[in-house]
Order: sequence, then C-alpha cells, then structure tokens
Amino acid sequence: MSDSQNPIHRDAASPGQRPRAIVYCEANFGLIDGKTANGLVRNSERYEITSVIDSRLAGQDAGMVLDGEAKGIPLCRDLADALTNASVRPDLFIVGVAPTSGLLSPAERGVLLEAMSHGLSIINGLHEFLNDDPEFAAAAAINNVEITDVRRPAAKVDLHMFSGRILEVTCPRIAILGTDGAIGKRTTATILTRALNEHGLKAVLVGTGQTSLIQGARYGTALDAVPAQFVTGELEAAVVEAFESEAPDVIVVEGQGALSHPTYLSSTAVLRGSRPEAVILQHAPARKTISDFPAFAMPTPASEINLIETFADTGVIGLTINHEHMTDSEVTAAITMYELELGIPATDALTRPTDRLLDMVFAAFPDLEKKLPIAAR
Repeated sequence: MSDSQNPIHRDAASPGQRPRAIVYCEANFGLIDGKTANGLVRNSERYEITSVIDSRLAGQDAGMVLDGEAKGIPLCRDLADALTNASVRPDLFIVGVAPTSGLLSPAERGVLLEAMSHGLSIINGLHEFLNDDPEFAAAAAINNVEITDVRRPAAKVDLHMFSGRILEVTCPRIAILGTDGAIGKRTTATILTRALNEHGLKAVLVGTGQTSLIQGARYGTALDAVPAQFVTGELEAAVVEAFESEAPDVIVVEGQGALSHPTYLSSTAVLRGSRPEAVILQHAPARKTISDFPAFAMPTPASEINLIETFADTGVIGLTINHEHMTDSEVTAAITMYELELGIPATDALTRPTDRLLDMVFAAFPDLEKKLPIAAR
C-alpha cells in the first residue's frame, strides 16, 4: 500500500504542516508494550508529537527517558495535563501502546472517548477496529472527529495474491529480522534507511507494522492483520510499488516477530513476499526469555541465522544489538564476541556510529558503495 492509499489521517493541520498529536502510553513508555510511542518519539515524519501521556514519568522529557537525548516532548500525567501544556492545540490522539492482545482495556477506552470529546481525532494501531465499535462510531459522529484504524487491511477484492513480480525488482532488498518481537527491528530499519539516504543513496523503507506506518512509511501494510492467503502478495505488491515509483538504489524491509517465535508468522511472509537478498538480524543479549512468554528461552543469534538461511534463499550479513539492560561496556563486549562467533559484523544501531551499519551493507553489496558520491566514500 502506497502513501497515497494509506488510510492514515493527514488533513487535520494546515497545508504543509504536520498534524500535531498527543501519544497515549500510560504505564508503558520506554517498555516493550510502549513500542509505538517509543518509535514516534525517536522518529515521526507524519506527525508532530506534542506530548506523551504516562503518569509514572510526568514532567520528564520523553527523549531523555528513552535514549538520554532531549526531544522537547514532555511526558504528561493525563489528557488534561497534555492539553494544558500544549502551546498549540493538538489535532490528534495516537494510541501508543501495543499490547500482545491488540485490545483496549476499559480504562483506555474511557481515555480515547474523552479525547474525542475534546475534538481530537484518533489514530489507532491496535487489532481492535474502533470504527466497528458502535460507541466509538457514535462518539466520532457527535464530536465531528475521525477514527483511523491503521491495521485495517484493504477489502479482500483489493488484496494481492503473490504473483512472482518480486523478481522484477532489481535493486538490493535488505530485511531487518530479529530473534524476538519488540526487539528493535523497526528502529534499526529506520536508522539504516536514513543513513543510506544521508550518504547519497536512494533508500526506501517498506513498513510491515502499524508503528512504521504511523511514523510515515510511504509503502507497506500491517502484515499481522492481513488474511494469510494474501500476506505474501501484499508485501510483494508493496515492494514492487516502491521499486517502480521511487527507482531506489536499495529497499529496506521492516521485519515482524521472529521466524522462531511460537506466535508470530509474519517473518515467514517477509522472507517469502520480499525475497530479500540479505538480512540484518537484531538481537537483545540481555533478554533471557522471549517477550510475553517467560517459559520460552530466547534463541541464540546462531540458531536464528541457521533457521533463516535454511528457510529462505538469503544470507545474514550482520547482527545489530538491542542494548536493553546492558551497560556500554557490555555492548562493546557483545559486539566483539558475536563478530568472533558468527564471522559477521555486529553493531548497536542506536549507540554506535551509523558507519558500522553501512559497512555491513557495502560489504555485501559493493556496487552500492560505488554509487556513493565521492565525498561520501
């Protein structure tokens, strides 16, 4: 799905101005289930984020809490606090939590209905489609606001079956996969895409989850909401459209879940639908069990690489580290260890220079490095 077809709400602000948005992330900012809010604080091309709601952290800067870098985005106690402290009235209210259930709690429903009563349109990335809920539909009509259900797939008549047209895409395709869900695949994909563009190559990100679409990915679809029969075809169509519309030097495909994860199937669709020529694997060394399933131990990078390279005709060209619960020296030690163990480069996309990430790509695709402007080589 291209940006022109993307249902994300975009007309609340004046022409040329990004709509202003409050992000709701009560009790979850900086945590795994707050990944949508976390991502929007780090990068938001589509919306201007005015504040994040999490009463635990009220009064702090969201960027400082997340990465130790001030973003000028205050953390607020509640909706009233967020509205009071906004210098310009916000247009939208974004659901920034992403629980495994994909459903709203009764308390969260109340907060969203309150936001609508203040004239804020809703951006909802959960599996629960609020336009289908009579209470929310009525509130939207009464308050003259819109609800955008980001995960809602197109009508079945408009969905794509896999066609094989992915073979017409001649530029390199790099998928960012991981050893678990909510492990930083989207963040690494975003950083890599930006770094490639800043160095003079044309790179396009194809999003596969609700957060990347809310952030501003121009191509993609929320894979985990697409019927299984169409999931590889929808991703193939998004990659082909990005290639034909943008003529990029490289396409970066955001991964979903993990190929080894017991509940996520979308990694299989990424590998089958986009047929990546290379994979960068994201791993959290300090994570002992997979997210939300404490009975299941985390896979090792070596086991996941073996699984990926057995399942698909591709190769893992690098490892990226999620540094949660790690000191900087522990990250350095992990990078060294994995490079020796796996025989591939490793880095932390958030805390290490992006040159290390780019070197992975250029080592695998030397023709891309040749396309760089001389000053960037």
